[in-house]
Amino acid sequence: MDIKKISEKFSVSAQITAEDLPALAEQGFRAIICNRPDGEGADQPSFEEIEQAAGEAGLETRYVPVKSGMVHDADVAAFGEALKEVQRPLLAYCRTGTRSATLWSFHESKKRPMPEILAATKAAGYDMTGVARRIANGGKTPTDTGDAAFDVVIVGAGAGGISVAASLKARQPDLDIAVIDPADIHYYQPGWTMVGGGVFEAQTTAKIMAALIPKGVHWLKSAVAAFEPENNAVILDGCRVVKYGRLVVCPGLKLDWEAVEGLEDTLGRNGVTSNYRYDLAPYTWELVQGLTEGRALFTQPPMPIKCAGAPQKAMYLSGDAWHRNGRLKDIDIQFMNAGGVLFGVKDYVPALEAYVAKYDATLNFFHNLIAVDGQAKTATFQIARPDAAPDRVTVDFDMMHVCPPQVAPDFIRVSPLADSAGWVDVDQVTLRHKTYDNIWSLGDVMNAPNAKTAAAARKQAPTVADNIVADIAGRSPVAAYDGYGSCPLTVERGKIVLAEFGYGGVLKPSFPAFLLDGTKPSRAAWFLKETMLPPIYWKAMLKGKEWLAKPEKITIARD
Repeated sequence: MDIKKISEKFSVSAQITAEDLPALAEQGFRAIICNRPDGEGADQPSFEEIEQAAGEAGLETRYVPVKSGMVHDADVAAFGEALKEVQRPLLAYCRTGTRSATLWSFHESKKRPMPEILAATKAAGYDMTGVARRIANGGKTPTDTGDAAFDVVIVGAGAGGISVAASLKARQPDLDIAVIDPADIHYYQPGWTMVGGGVFEAQTTAKIMAALIPKGVHWLKSAVAAFEPENNAVILDGCRVVKYGRLVVCPGLKLDWEAVEGLEDTLGRNGVTSNYRYDLAPYTWELVQGLTEGRALFTQPPMPIKCAGAPQKAMYLSGDAWHRNGRLKDIDIQFMNAGGVLFGVKDYVPALEAYVAKYDATLNFFHNLIAVDGQAKTATFQIARPDAAPDRVTVDFDMMHVCPPQVAPDFIRVSPLADSAGWVDVDQVTLRHKTYDNIWSLGDVMNAPNAKTAAAARKQAPTVADNIVADIAGRSPVAAYDGYGSCPLTVERGKIVLAEFGYGGVLKPSFPAFLLDGTKPSRAAWFLKETMLPPIYWKAMLKGKEWLAKPEKITIARD
């Protein structure tokens, strides 16, 4: 815990955990206010978990969630009401503490002079000059000038963001580049399936963000509130403004846990787990080891999702563990898929169906999870078969692995950069924005029809880097992205079906078939996933070393 004291009665902090509550009570805090919406991060405990631990520690709690970077007048009013209702001293928290400090600043601006507010927040490590500008400007953040300016600004420090920053620095070292991301920890999310299967330890998938930002690249540890592309500006938490020459947009997806009724209330207990959350992947393995009989559900929501094969990977590794310990005959495996096919590229389906048969799993297509009752251990699904009237079914379970619905983050969906469905609108070949020609996007939030995987980002980063460098030099785009994505389907411990494909489901194998036939389960692919890919990710991809990732060149027809 890094608690920042703003006044005698009010402090803020970054995300806290349930384990922190006894210590906070010992330090004299009387109440906790949560300003972070549930489901915002992959390592985030729910407010209900915090509330329960706070109650046990004798602390009051209030939930005043504010979307990242979007502090509205109604939020300030709700925050003010919460302040009236609870005892002091109190601690407010969000992802970094910035939202909580911003709410306090707006609330206090009605009764304190602004210089006093700026001094108090600055002493705590928060720059609220943007808030002062917004108040002075009648509630709107002016973007004609900025607090900082860079040649290239990259929104998101995940696989795509760090990779493209490193690739740009390798091509043009003198570029002044900033990466914007509020997270302290960077996660190798493809490893969480292996954590849930008892292969990796969770801590091996996490590294300190500061150690991964490329040398010479500025890290702005903040969340984005909005884009003003007409003014080449990004507005951050605290109403600060960053100006750019070129912009790259690549934040991760939002895991929409709250879209399933009752799910947030039971995650991490009552046999409900998910490999899509860092702290829950170990619970998956705990449940698999402890289940001796009963029904195990594995859910998949409507597309798009990160790594379309991940929900069934959890099923295969669990089934393999039960096969190995002799319990499979007593466990009823049910795969509940909102879609109508097992996998979107038909060449890989026969190998997968063989494992579905091996584990005696039942495939339930067009079943979309809409509600969970953890205590009763029941899950309700909306059934929407194309040739039948909509229906619902409630299913008992002893264990359930949930893949949550996924959407673009709020600040993307409501921005001028988004298409009608809420995704960044790009040309699928050059990855350049269709409207704003100094903006590019890669990774999970753009609307090209490719698989949303880290392997896709590995191919996209050099494409974006080449095209930005060409644009700076006054040339047309030079690099083309072919839609490549990869999904190593862990069908059993020791074997993988290595799906590699591009736009339209065209197979894009990286190796000749005599070395590795991706349509068949192989030990070579498992060796690649378990042993080779993690160091390639950490030591090559994030360092700008583009092994097997060189983009295709755009050829211009000449008369």
